[in-house]
Order: sequence, then structure tokens, then C-alpha cells
Amino acid sequence: MEEKKNFTNAEPLALAEELVRILYQKGATDIQLFAAGEDSSLTDYHLIATGRSSTHVKSLGDDLDYEMGERGVNARSVEGKSGGSWILLDYITVIVHIFDAASREFYRLERLQDPANKIDITSVIESAKQN
Repeated sequence: MEEKKNFTNAEPLALAEELVRILYQKGATDIQLFAAGEDSSLTDYHLIATGRSSTHVKSLGDDLDYEMGERGVNARSVEGKSGGSWILLDYITVIVHIFDAASREFYRLERLQDPANKIDITSVIESAKQN
């Protein structure tokens, strides 16, 4: 059995990239990562992803929570698990938002982010495709 890398003391960007990898491998789409910017004291990164349905959104949240636990990192809090349209997982340095398509379109969290803070995750996605 493959041993999972421990992310307990990982740098925030390394943690964010691992979250991206997991979400991609579990079928999330339109994954976007943003640096929170200098004026945010809440977190370092915002990660936004979309699931195909409410069941898929719940599954993504559960799988991400489980996979990160296997890597030594537990979410400080998980919100919205019962609804299935928007789940938020707070990993302190990275806040993950998983939406169904309709909720993502409605809330459009990307518009609240500075486009200059968008992180290019192409290489992360490419490495996830290899595994």
C-alpha cells in the first residue's frame, strides 16, 4: 500500500497544491486557486472547485476530508456538508469551496478575488493526470 506524504507542517502553497491534486483526481472541474493577498489575515489561499451534482459535491468534500486526514491534516471546520450545493473546508492556510454548478454561478466567488492573485495550477493538474 502506498504511504501518503505527511502535510502536517507543509508550506501553504504545497498544501493548496495537494488539495488541487486530490480534487482533480476525484473529478472536480473548473478548479481555481487564488492567493488571499496581503490584506487577508484569515488565510493564505482560496481554492474553488465544482462538482457535477449535489451527490458529487458531498463526495468531493468527504473524500478531501478523508484524504487530507491520511496526510496528517484535518480541517478546522467543515460547513455545508448536509446541503450538497456548497461545502467549505477550512484548512487554516487554505480555504476550500466546493460548489455544484448552479451555486457556483450564483455566488461567483471568483469575482471577489483579485485576478492578479490567481495561481497557475496547470503543472499541478498535469502531475495529477500522471497518477
